[in-house]
Amino acid sequence: MRLYAWIAAYAFRRHAAYRIAALSATFTNTVFGFIRAGVLIALWHARPSLGGYDAADAITFSFLTQSLIEPMRIFGGGLDLTERIRTGDVAVDLHRPADLQGWWLADDIGRTAFALVSRGAMPLLAGWLVFPLRWPTPATWAAFAGAVLLAMLVSFGLRYLTSLVVFWVHDDRGVNAISLITSMFFSGLIVPLVVFPGRLGTVAHLLPWGALIQLPADVFLGKRTDLLTVYAFQAAWAAALLTAGRLLTSAARRKLVVNGG
Repeated sequence: MRLYAWIAAYAFRRHAAYRIAALSATFTNTVFGFIRAGVLIALWHARPSLGGYDAADAITFSFLTQSLIEPMRIFGGGLDLTERIRTGDVAVDLHRPADLQGWWLADDIGRTAFALVSRGAMPLLAGWLVFPLRWPTPATWAAFAGAVLLAMLVSFGLRYLTSLVVFWVHDDRGVNAISLITSMFFSGLIVPLVVFPGRLGTVAHLLPWGALIQLPADVFLGKRTDLLTVYAFQAAWAAALLTAGRLLTSAARRKLVVNGG
């Protein structure tokens, strides 16, 4: 555990070295928060109480989800493992006295921690200066933190699987494009999943991407107080994805050995 704690701490320090880039990205996220807020205000003006949200909920959702884009890596990426597989350097990783999946999970925890610190607060604070946002109680903040932690595990599980696909598909641009579209659409980033109609809404709420944005946001807004159900859903998807990642890692290791790696 000391090794993985060191990896996470080193990842935090590595990402913290690029403060200007983080500040620029945070500013961009904040600007898009205002743009999205304007769109949602117009939508909720036409359809008040849509999906059980009011206008304040929708505006808060807009800025909150902008704060979560980078920690959850909704746009994909975040694992240097992809490039190491492509270049063959992953053979060195597999010979380290550390579990490959555990190594990259620890690295991603460090990255996520820095993203929350550097890019989590500014969009919400900027929105609060202009709009009456919906702020949670101290107990809800704690519940929200638990939902974010589980969302991070789900996010890593999805991106780790996408990275391992490069063992079989050397050009990962198509896979990344599919991952980007599904993450943006089914996480609730574009619009809250509560506005999805009929069966589409039912399916969207059952998929793992909803655990990244929609569920933490609903906990933040006080829309989901059944925390055991929320956590169980996120934990189940995290366990399923991490288990699938472990199985795919074993298959990738055998493929690398067969091909002389």
